[in-house]
Amino acid sequence: MAAPAFVFPNLRQQLEDLPAHQVGEILAGELHVQPRPSGAHGVASGELFADVMGRAREGSGSPRGGWVFLMEPELHLGDDILVPDIAGWARERLPDPTAHIAFAIVPDWVCEVLSPSTHQRDRGLKADLWLGHGLQHLWLVDPTAELVEAFVANEGRWSRLGAWGGDDVIAVEPFPTLDIALSRLWGRELVADEPAPEEAPQ
Repeated sequence: MAAPAFVFPNLRQQLEDLPAHQVGEILAGELHVQPRPSGAHGVASGELFADVMGRAREGSGSPRGGWVFLMEPELHLGDDILVPDIAGWARERLPDPTAHIAFAIVPDWVCEVLSPSTHQRDRGLKADLWLGHGLQHLWLVDPTAELVEAFVANEGRWSRLGAWGGDDVIAVEPFPTLDIALSRLWGRELVADEPAPEEAPQ
């Protein structure tokens, strides 16, 4: 007698049932799961988030700031559920972010921090989905290669604005007035120096 077939729950239920140490997304009808980010990934996303959130809001000319930034928001766009590392909205498009658990408003800017397990997907399938949903600005940050790439949507495709790395200081759309020091993203100053060896007693 054949064993009864196991009926998997739907993708949304599988996503909700993931353990806390995993991150899941539903992309083009498939569930994609990856472990929580590494330290290098977390440093890059955290430093960039702090930089753009603080200075883009302060320099916007608006008393409340011109941008809203969130880390790892859950975005429900059509049948896709996407979780970018950082997302930013012009404040007039998202006046009250506290009213949302999941977001159905496409961000104006997304930053994806690449890792070995997500590198190919972030550059391929996910970048295509962002474009299809109407995202205008996409940054890809690779902490291993110490590289930042910026793209803008142009007539149904991504146009690459440029690539920068190492100790470069960049001011690029959608933040052309901000000077962002990339060296902070690589976490070099967070790594403690090796203690000097003790001198032998005389």
